Amino acid sequence: MKQGISLLAVGHATSLFLAISFALCVGFDLLFPAHAMYGAWQALVPGFEWISWKSFFLGLVETWAYGWYFALIWVPVYNLVSRKSRASY
Repeated sequence: MKQGISLLAVGHATSLFLAISFALCVGFDLLFPAHAMYGAWQALVPGFEWISWKSFFLGLVETWAYGWYFALIWVPVYNLVSRKSRASY
């Protein structure tokens, strides 16, 4: 039986979570400009400017990539630590 978590599942789930969060934040900024958070996105997403379609899609692509960056590091580390802790029991 294969143990551990799936890199593919975590990568897609994390990337989708970040892309949806980005889209919701941009929508929030458009609805409530007095409480805009776009400054944070400009710092986190290189090339993001307020607001154009090109910039919006760039933000989606980059947040998707951040999700995969997280998954590519976290899943192997988790699986390694999990395997070692099971072996010690």
